[in-house]
Amino acid sequence: MAEAHQAVAFQFTVTPDGIDLQLCHEALRQIYLSGLHSWKKRFIRFKNGVMTGVYPGSPGGFMVVVVSYMSYNKYNQLDPSLGLIAKLGQHIPISRYMSTDSQRIVGGVLVGTGLWVTIIMVMRNVLKCLLSWHGWMHAPHGSVSWSIRLWMLLVKVFSGRKPMLYSFQNSLPRLPVPTIKDTCRRHLESVRPLMDDEKYERMEGLTKDFEKNLGPRLQWYLKLKSWWASNYVSDWWEEYIYLRGRGPIMVNSNYYAMDFLYVFPTSIQAARAGNAIHAIMLYRRKLDRAQIKPIYLLANKIPLCSAQWEQMFNTSRVPGLETDTLQHMNDSKHIAVYHKGRFFKVWMFYDGRLLLPREIEQQMQRILDDQSEPLPGEEKLAALTAGERTPWAKARETYFARGKNKQSLDAIEKAAFCVTLDDTEQRYDADNPVKSLDSYAKSLLHGKCYDRWFDKTFNLIVFKNGTMGLNAEHSWADAPIIGHLWEHVLSLDPIKLGYTEEGHCCGEPHPNLPGPLKLSWDIPAECQEVIESSLTVARTLADDVDSHIFPFKDFGKGLIKKCRTSPDAFIQIALQLAQYRDKGKFCLTYEASMTRLFREGRTETVRSCTMETCAFVRAMIRDETVRLNICHGFLSSLSCPFQREERLRLLKVAAEKHQNMYRMAMTGEGIDRHLFCLYVVSKYLGEDSPFLKEVLSEPWRLSTSQTPMQQVELFDLVRHPEFVSSGGGFGPVADDGYGVSYIIVGENLINFHISSKHSSPETDSHRFGGNIRQAMLDILDLFQLDKKTK
Repeated sequence: MAEAHQAVAFQFTVTPDGIDLQLCHEALRQIYLSGLHSWKKRFIRFKNGVMTGVYPGSPGGFMVVVVSYMSYNKYNQLDPSLGLIAKLGQHIPISRYMSTDSQRIVGGVLVGTGLWVTIIMVMRNVLKCLLSWHGWMHAPHGSVSWSIRLWMLLVKVFSGRKPMLYSFQNSLPRLPVPTIKDTCRRHLESVRPLMDDEKYERMEGLTKDFEKNLGPRLQWYLKLKSWWASNYVSDWWEEYIYLRGRGPIMVNSNYYAMDFLYVFPTSIQAARAGNAIHAIMLYRRKLDRAQIKPIYLLANKIPLCSAQWEQMFNTSRVPGLETDTLQHMNDSKHIAVYHKGRFFKVWMFYDGRLLLPREIEQQMQRILDDQSEPLPGEEKLAALTAGERTPWAKARETYFARGKNKQSLDAIEKAAFCVTLDDTEQRYDADNPVKSLDSYAKSLLHGKCYDRWFDKTFNLIVFKNGTMGLNAEHSWADAPIIGHLWEHVLSLDPIKLGYTEEGHCCGEPHPNLPGPLKLSWDIPAECQEVIESSLTVARTLADDVDSHIFPFKDFGKGLIKKCRTSPDAFIQIALQLAQYRDKGKFCLTYEASMTRLFREGRTETVRSCTMETCAFVRAMIRDETVRLNICHGFLSSLSCPFQREERLRLLKVAAEKHQNMYRMAMTGEGIDRHLFCLYVVSKYLGEDSPFLKEVLSEPWRLSTSQTPMQQVELFDLVRHPEFVSSGGGFGPVADDGYGVSYIIVGENLINFHISSKHSSPETDSHRFGGNIRQAMLDILDLFQLDKKTK
């Protein structure tokens, strides 16, 4: 009752003597502090907007330029406006009332401002030109030429001082549009190892016809868009690949991130949630103040685009009949929490400040101790976000557009993010590593299909035993953005925030903190039927996921670098060898590469199944066949197996080819985003292209992605090797294919996340994991490092 009383600012009663007002000073104080907090945030955003808008200039630079200009003109007795004020005086009456000195001051300020703006624009455009050059990517590893050193020096000079997160946005170049000829040539090259001569000749004919006839017309419209829009790909990619999809986003689109692999900071669920939520809110505060450092490449010299950070918090995907939309709020002071079928609204601020970890633990414990039953339809309500999008859109419009249902739905969709206090236990178990990690991954990916709000940008999931993880929606940003947040949380949680000996958050509970608000619903039977229908669809999808996670501990990037090979190329070639051993054939392979060297860039595809990689794989398979025949007596033991030196040469050629393709994808010379945009233009024009239709319908039977470690300085894995992350993963892309995510952790560990579908007779995630491990060992064995060491 105390919380309800404090929620009312005043009460009044009408008596014969008049109106008696009873003010609640505590409530008025909270209103004042809330308003003060809001105005502070507005001022900070305004200030950051100014600083970012004038970057690489600064207000201090403005004062220097204006004062220096005026001092120079005063010393030389010159008119700082060069006669501009006198000319304006003929048209502006106010100049008649200004003294000569006043006119000199105003003129100096105006011309100095113009000079300052000119300097900023020159620096910004010079920096854009410098960042448009990507020759540094082709330099041999470990060597930097004088020309690159000079270029790096110029980039540093024109990059300004103390950049904030969004400082470089106006200086980043636009994503270039490749030529039709180059894209068609690269496409034919990418499909050659997957087709026999007859199929390839047919594809070559379709490609040449498109390149000569329809292609140039579509390209003209695409060029026009690239001149007008900030990025010719990203808006269409977000809309047509993500938001217009009508299938479930659970498993198909959403992905997950795991906790530490070996470290378990506390077994108290509420305490782990308290530290994690506080760390996330601290990250949001840094994001609001633009205090997060920009992400760089090449020794902190080359900035990447930061646009994807803008919608990380206070954002939800809202279903529509034909297309979804992203609803973003400028600010949100609460989070939404789900536990045992109930939804709660938890305020994150009190007394004008962010709640401390122990206070958040206090709120989480209140939710855990709440014994109330879910309202009818509430327990499985989130299944609407896990099923098909169109039924969810219709149900939202019909049953959640007004009244208490709308208010409660707003509390979820407008929350900073969502939290699930899961009632199951998940953790890496050294005695049963395979089963424990597989169960952990499936729980994060889909859970019970109704205990995560899949439409939110991300859900923090805290299990009963204190283990935690994230489930993230994909349309608003790519995995590295969530990865950056998660690295921040994991680095703060056990070390900087810490726990008491009993496992609680540090600090003391708040004696007067208002409790969480349980959301109220009135869900009719008709809506409950829609919920059950969505849940059936979601469970069918979730039950079909065959997930396998395994830490590869035999070696890591440290040993791979001794082979003078790119770790990513090494792993990708191993995946091709594993794929061939698994299915006896090659397939179209997707590897995600970022294009954030350009403004509003997202991803591009590296088609890592190349002619060079296939040649290496065939050499490995041929040698295995020869050795097998020798063992069975089919060939003479004098038969010479395929030479190790030749396989090693083929491996290095394949690795160099892969590195070159990765560079091309990063620098805007990829294939798939260009073809995708050409297809969108063709649909707008009502043109039917057999070439584009066939290319874009090709299934990615092997979809791969590397989870990057972006803030390695946060983790001292040399002194504390136990603080290694498990990384994250995603669901299978093709019904008969594999999804593989991997994270290179430190020097000696690579974690693999494999997914496929039980319903496919061609796939088995555990079998494929075994093939990956063997392929990694076989490729390393070619280098014979043990003999070289001896």
